[in-house]
Amino acid sequence: MSIAEVADKALVLSLISGGIALLLAYLLNRREIVQPGQINVQEWESLASAGTQETAPSPYSPGKTEMWSKLFAVLVPAVFLMFVVYMLFAKFSPVIPAIEGGNGAALIGGTATILLILACLSANWKRSLHQISEHLVDGLLFAFRAMGPVLPIAGFFFIGNSDFATRILSLPEGATAPSFLFELVQMGQSFIPENLFFSAFGMLIIGMLTGLDGSGFSGLPLTGSLSGALGTSLGIDPATLAAIGQMGAIWVGGGTLIAWSSLVAVAGFTRVPVLDLVRKNFWPVMAGLVASTLFAIFFF
Repeated sequence: MSIAEVADKALVLSLISGGIALLLAYLLNRREIVQPGQINVQEWESLASAGTQETAPSPYSPGKTEMWSKLFAVLVPAVFLMFVVYMLFAKFSPVIPAIEGGNGAALIGGTATILLILACLSANWKRSLHQISEHLVDGLLFAFRAMGPVLPIAGFFFIGNSDFATRILSLPEGATAPSFLFELVQMGQSFIPENLFFSAFGMLIIGMLTGLDGSGFSGLPLTGSLSGALGTSLGIDPATLAAIGQMGAIWVGGGTLIAWSSLVAVAGFTRVPVLDLVRKNFWPVMAGLVASTLFAIFFF
C-alpha cells in the first residue's frame, strides 16, 4: 500500500463527499440563504449610512468613504489570495520556503491586524485608535462567546488523546497518559465482521471516532495500520480502506462536524454560532461520507 495510491483514492472520495454535501446543504438551507442575506444587507446599509452621518465633517466625506471602501474591498481579498497562491507554490516547489504551524497563524493574524489599522485610519484618523481598540475587543468577545459552550465539551474529548491528557489530568512530567479514545477504537476493531461492506463502514466509523479530537490527522496512523491488517486478512485492497478511514477522520475532525476544530474560524468569519454550523453540516456531510464509501466499495 503506497501513499500515492491512498492519496489518489482519497482525492476521488473527497470530491464525491464534498459535491454531495454542498448540494444537500444548499437544498436544505436555500430558503434561509436568501432571506437572512437580504436582512443583513439592509442592516449593513443602515449602519453604514448612520456611521457616515455621525462622522462626516464635510460634504466631501461620503465620497472619500466610498473611495476607501472600494479600495479595501479589493485590497483585503487580494492580500489573502496572495497568501493562498504563495502556500500553493510552496507546497509544490522545493525552492520556496513553506509557512507552517504557528508561523502561518502569526502571518495571517498580523496581516489582518495591519489591514484593520489601515481601514480605521482611512475611515476617521482622529478616532482611529479608539476604533481599533473597539474592534479588537469586539473580536475577542465574539471569540469567547463562540467558544464558551465548546470548551467544556472539547475538554472531555481531549482527555481521550494522550497528547493532551497529561496536562488536563495534571499528571507528573514523563508519566504515561491514558489514551481512552484510541484504546476504545482499538477494542472495537475486533467486532468488525469479516465482510467488505461492514469493513468499509467500520473503517469509516473508526476514522470518524479518531477525528473527535478536532485535528483530523491524529487518527491517520491508526486507520492506516488497521487498513493494512484488515485488507490482508480479508483480501481487500488496503489502500481503499485507508482512504475511507481518512475520509472519516478528516471530514469529521478537519472542520465540518466538530465545533472545536477549524470550523470555529468559519463561524467567526460568517458571524454564525459554531454549534449551528455543526447542526446544519451533519446530515449533508454524513450523506456525502456514506455515498463516497459506497462508491469505494463498488468501484475501487
